[in-house]
Amino acid sequence: MAIYKRGSIYWYKFTFNGEAIRESTRQKNQHKAKDMESTHRSRLAMGEVGIREKKVVPTLKSFCVDRVEPWAKSTFEHASPKTWLWYGFGIDSLKKSVTLANLKLDEIGPELVAEYASERQRDGLQTSSVNSCLRALRRVLRLAVEWGVLEASPKVKFLSGEHRRERVITPKEEALYLAAALPLLHDVSVVLFDTGMRPDECHCLAWESITWDGGRNGVLLIAKGKTKAARRVLPLSPRVRMVLENRWNAAGKPGDGWVWPAETKDGHINHDSLKLQHKKALKLAKLRPFEVYSIRHTFLTRLGESGCDVWTLARVAGHSNISISQRYVHPSEDAVLNALARLPGHTLRLGQGDDAKSDAE
Repeated sequence: MAIYKRGSIYWYKFTFNGEAIRESTRQKNQHKAKDMESTHRSRLAMGEVGIREKKVVPTLKSFCVDRVEPWAKSTFEHASPKTWLWYGFGIDSLKKSVTLANLKLDEIGPELVAEYASERQRDGLQTSSVNSCLRALRRVLRLAVEWGVLEASPKVKFLSGEHRRERVITPKEEALYLAAALPLLHDVSVVLFDTGMRPDECHCLAWESITWDGGRNGVLLIAKGKTKAARRVLPLSPRVRMVLENRWNAAGKPGDGWVWPAETKDGHINHDSLKLQHKKALKLAKLRPFEVYSIRHTFLTRLGESGCDVWTLARVAGHSNISISQRYVHPSEDAVLNALARLPGHTLRLGQGDDAKSDAE
């Protein structure tokens, strides 16, 4: 059976009377895909169907308007507003692109992708914003493959030189920052420093997600986030336990509700709630500026330096792909030697095996 996989979807390909038949089954189940291929072969042999006409491939703009935009809106507008805003920005850029908007999806190749990046640079966008547009293009093209509109998507190459939030906060800087922070910012920051949560995950933390008698000091559940991998359980450190328990007692020991309530649309704090407090704390502590997200990067860097393996780090961080986590894990020479020493063949010293053989003889 000529079944193969594109992303998570199975396709089939075979030749009948000299004509190449290649179609998406729109199935993620291999057995169902094989059945569909077999059925199509049989119908062709019995003359029940003719050679199917090639599908009409839509333009990038029409595919975005008719398929991607409605899907993204229904999926993310309420569940993850930040993700919906990202899709909205990216889709809007693609719809207005002079280079790509009116091209059919199967006409877009690496050269045109590079031209699109140049177009966005000419529009005055910074490297990080251009790469965001390129990520949106890559996502749209991959959705086209997943939905059976395209057989394969072209490689999308990102621009180099993108500014990343690579600032690692030292323990001394952390202490100065927390000392200068107002109570709300202090408590939120402690939770971020000791759990590595994404700021958005921390902002919508609810009391029902906290279990005081789990683990050593309690645990908290992150119920949803950027991806399915974001759902995870994290242990509380002693100082996070203290911070949360103090707030819980002050609130009257509620069984549910937001940990950080605020007069916002969602009923809890958000990025804007702490922006001014963060700037003030940096100024008072006389620290080199960093973004709040750098606290998460700091936690993951420290976790990687502690000897944590990449799989565990990915689980703690809520990463959907370990390639993201690998940048934090750099095994030392001693760690490599210790790992190999646990293998049976590496426990013997040179000549020790010969001595054992002589004793046996």
